[in-house]
Amino acid sequence: MRVNLNTFEELDRPCYVLEEKRLRRNLQLISSVARDAGVEIILAFKAYALWKTFPIFREYISATTASSLSEARLACDEFGSKAHTFSPAYTDYEIDEIARCSSHLTFNSLSQYGRLYARAMAANPSLSVGLRVNPEYSEVGTALYNPCAPGTRFGVSADKLPERLPEGIDGFHCHCHCESGADVFVRTLGHITDKFSKWFDQIKWINFGGGHLMTRAGYDIPLLVNTLRSFREAYPHLKVILEPGSAFAWQTGSLVSQVVDIVEDKGIKTAILNVSFTCHMPDCLEMPYMPAVRGAETVEAAGGVVPQGDSVYRLGGNSCLSGDFMGYWRFPCKLEIGDNVIFEDMLHYTTVKTNMFNGITHPSIAVADEVGNLEILRSFGYEDYRNRMD
Repeated sequence: MRVNLNTFEELDRPCYVLEEKRLRRNLQLISSVARDAGVEIILAFKAYALWKTFPIFREYISATTASSLSEARLACDEFGSKAHTFSPAYTDYEIDEIARCSSHLTFNSLSQYGRLYARAMAANPSLSVGLRVNPEYSEVGTALYNPCAPGTRFGVSADKLPERLPEGIDGFHCHCHCESGADVFVRTLGHITDKFSKWFDQIKWINFGGGHLMTRAGYDIPLLVNTLRSFREAYPHLKVILEPGSAFAWQTGSLVSQVVDIVEDKGIKTAILNVSFTCHMPDCLEMPYMPAVRGAETVEAAGGVVPQGDSVYRLGGNSCLSGDFMGYWRFPCKLEIGDNVIFEDMLHYTTVKTNMFNGITHPSIAVADEVGNLEILRSFGYEDYRNRMD
């Protein structure tokens, strides 16, 4: 099927549409940053794991990062290389297989290292083991996503590390960012270095985690590259790794939905769609943030007053959750049943987090080439819902 990539007027059912041209643009930029800075940049599955697109990724990157056994297996089975794996806690019944599927394995605590290091190495003697460290500094404003907030369950602070690292610790892993700019990385790197540089001569690699949103418009690429180069000049023996997720899928595609009904109460018009915020766009409610809707502008409810206008709508999902709505948007004209409503930038932290609450039909997943040829990668039906209950 060929579709109009601006209107998707040919679609009458919900669909996530990945645009290959946009994906390659991001991959080319990320690949150039890795080359120019002399670092390795790998894909974090927690933000994007559409494995049918991995052949495209393999043209630009060679590794991925996992947070679970299933993600580590996906790295081996579908990406074709072992994962850089981190989990807050490995279980006794999964650690052996996780180790076998990993090239790098990072422990979150000294106690996890003490219990499971020998077992992991027995399962995979070539494993490179790391320790997650906590610099006790992060500029992430949303508490839900701040990994360094007081009381965090992530990483070991400098005051808890012994002068001599435990046997077999090859690297440090540090994740402090969320859709952050290069200037934030500069400031964070200062704290990491101040806290942990005295151990740098004992390790071989350092992983600065994800959240480096280098594909966002306005991101200071030269600052990132120069910062990484300067760090490598100061510590030339350290291999430097970054593992963004959102940066790979940023602005690569949309969620196309359709208007099913329009209802009104107390002066609020709600266009009910055949997609759900809670099921198909969960970060919009968790973060929270207002997604961009193609051709529409957001309207503020100033002072609690409902925005008025013939073409102003709140958008409602089709689940039975009362809070499954967002708004308001002003459209170019009044919406009609069957109209497409296109949510921009819906490829990261969507397909990996969607759910089948209420048994609502899940949007299909498709990829489009630059002229609009659309290939459906996956469609969903009753059996997908039923099998989750087996």
